[in-house]
Amino acid sequence: MIKVLIIKTCSLGDLIHTLPALTDAQTVLGEIQFDWLVEENFVEIPAWHPAVRNIIPVALRRWRKQIFKTFFSGVFSGRKNGEWQRFKQQLQQEHYDYVIDAQALLKSALLIHFARGKTYGLDKQSAREPLAARFYQHPQAIAKQQHAVERVRQLFAQSLGYSLNDLPLDYGIQESIKSSSEVNNNASRSILFLHGTTWDTKHWPQQYWLELADQVIAQGHNILLPWGNEVERQRALTIKQQCKRSQQVVVLDKLNLNELVQKMVTADAVVAVDTGLAHLAAALDKPTIALYGPTSPGLTGTYGNNQVHLQGDYECAPCFRKRCDKTKNNINPECYTDITAERVMTSLNTLLK
Repeated sequence: MIKVLIIKTCSLGDLIHTLPALTDAQTVLGEIQFDWLVEENFVEIPAWHPAVRNIIPVALRRWRKQIFKTFFSGVFSGRKNGEWQRFKQQLQQEHYDYVIDAQALLKSALLIHFARGKTYGLDKQSAREPLAARFYQHPQAIAKQQHAVERVRQLFAQSLGYSLNDLPLDYGIQESIKSSSEVNNNASRSILFLHGTTWDTKHWPQQYWLELADQVIAQGHNILLPWGNEVERQRALTIKQQCKRSQQVVVLDKLNLNELVQKMVTADAVVAVDTGLAHLAAALDKPTIALYGPTSPGLTGTYGNNQVHLQGDYECAPCFRKRCDKTKNNINPECYTDITAERVMTSLNTLLK
């Protein structure tokens, strides 16, 4: 049995991008099992793949304010930090045949120092943070100008010694999750709107969401609106209240990732801004319209079957800026001007056919 430790701590989209590499390795090598070191807020994601044996949570985000106290005192001066010590003990319980840093950041490379086994990661020309490559015994050269999913697949293939030839893209999410629609089908004839995201510039204009909601309802679909914080909840409530047929708009309760999966698999399709949850829809092979204004789907967009990317056609896009003062016809940022509700509805109808 080949034992592999994966270091990929966050974010949601990056974690989902890693799943196909596990499926590749399991398909080719057969007797292989993975342990996965992941940020504590995302422990559900590795559990979705059948090749994952153990999940090792890490709290880098929570420790960040005390990083010098947590890391340097625990490592160099020998002072005891209970949580850090327990983490190290769990990480070092197993000796691995391969330890793969699939994140290639300095913070993940520091963690690989405490694992037991031969270490692999991206070389300095391939990594986002070249200094991270110094921590790997076996740095791998992976071309940058390709989608993140394919880069991770190639990293695993080169590290574990197999070919990707003729291997189809498969996120490997357990069939028990994907087939849950057979058990809970009360969300059928529904479109899921993923309207929440991090950057202000990634938000599709609210008036477009309202226009799209009316068009979707007119064609016989209900609308499901998830939310993750109070701002998103208020936006969802506004969309519902201002819809002409508000009874067909459902503002969901606050859901964890596993609960959101259940809603997603029973929906007919998803309309999403540039958010990690859009990658979850792609992993489930869910028909998805993904909207990109200041960002680009080329290297990190949703990836898989039934994916349609709509991108603003402006000289300044993609700019990858978190703030934008450019407005056109009351649309901000202006790169969303031509990604209208009508355009999204046309693409959605084509996708559903």
